[in-house]
Amino acid sequence: MPTDIPTDVPTDIPAHMPTDIPAHMPTDKPPAAPSSRPSNVPSRLAAMDGLRLVAALMVAAYHFLGTPTPHFWGQTELRDFAPVLHEISRYGWLGVEFFFAISGFVICMSGWGRTPGQFTVSRFARLFPAYWCAVLLVVALVLAARLGHWPAATHIDARTVLGNLTMAPGPLGLHLVDGVSWTLWVEARFYLLMAVLLVFGLTYRRVVTFCGAWLLAAVITLEADSPLLDEFVLTRYTGLFVAGIALYLMRRFGHSLLLWLLFGFAWAYELTVLHIRVADHATVPSGESPPSWTVCAAVLTLCVALLALAGAGPLVSLRWRWLITAGALTYPFYLVHQSIGIPVAKGLVRALPRLGPLPSMALAVLAMLGLSLLIHRMVERRLGHLLRHRLTLDMRPRDRTAELPVPRTG
Repeated sequence: MPTDIPTDVPTDIPAHMPTDIPAHMPTDKPPAAPSSRPSNVPSRLAAMDGLRLVAALMVAAYHFLGTPTPHFWGQTELRDFAPVLHEISRYGWLGVEFFFAISGFVICMSGWGRTPGQFTVSRFARLFPAYWCAVLLVVALVLAARLGHWPAATHIDARTVLGNLTMAPGPLGLHLVDGVSWTLWVEARFYLLMAVLLVFGLTYRRVVTFCGAWLLAAVITLEADSPLLDEFVLTRYTGLFVAGIALYLMRRFGHSLLLWLLFGFAWAYELTVLHIRVADHATVPSGESPPSWTVCAAVLTLCVALLALAGAGPLVSLRWRWLITAGALTYPFYLVHQSIGIPVAKGLVRALPRLGPLPSMALAVLAMLGLSLLIHRMVERRLGHLLRHRLTLDMRPRDRTAELPVPRTG
């Protein structure tokens, strides 16, 4: 995923505060004592990185064990060989919603103090390198399956590949090469809204006003039943993004009645429209009941409670380095776990039938974590750094006199 959620996010709050802050808030934040954090520990919200991995594993569990359509691993149906895991994993799709709430928090934090150009460069350099790599790896896997006369579920042609490289294959009417990439298009539209707000600058009052206006626009869009407006307003996910933003404002400016009301309205709205997403997952095999809205609401509320603890609560003080590493692997793992991981697991079941489905899945997940580490180190770090550097240079104002022809002499 989802998520596309960025990792290059500063977590310390700058000492300078905007002028339009609540009257009870201090205008600056004293620097932390030198002994409050070891010098070798990065300045990050480590717990937030851990939550991102939790969200990715929820989605992976859904795709491996909880999908509503029958998948057969050998000759055995999922609900037959792992009924408890299957029942729990049926709700793993809520990890996508969890990603969006985390994104609201992290993207607001990432964009604070940046210009629209800096924000755009940061998001482009963060998302596209790993995404391009994942798409090309899936294409290579499908082509290899064709050469080996193995079954390949993904339709691949040149037009499909080119459209998928834009990260917007759905609006272009194309099949998704990487099945989870639909969430990136949702994220991209959220980034667009944030970039528009960045044109005016992020301040306490502007962000609160923006969130309130966004919730109102979502309600109006639902009442008008306008698919066109919904493309921009994102009615299914508005409450998630706004809840995350409200929690970040609490972290930056402290708790206040206004922010808790904003968070409460956002969450009431989100749980009210959650039935739409539940209905999207209501197609189940015979003998199974559809997902319960009550269970979905409880799981999602628990996820956001953890986000509150990690972003503006006691978990902020966590400094476990392994969580930071986990956060770095989350995005590439999210991209490859379904389109590559599931074929690997099924290949292991066919090649080693004595191994069994669950061990095959576990090995496939470990293999995808290893692949994610390679993508992070070999692609994200190198290509992401290069893109960020070059695009930053290209965004600088250019001297128009340099474009004038040099006059000839003599």
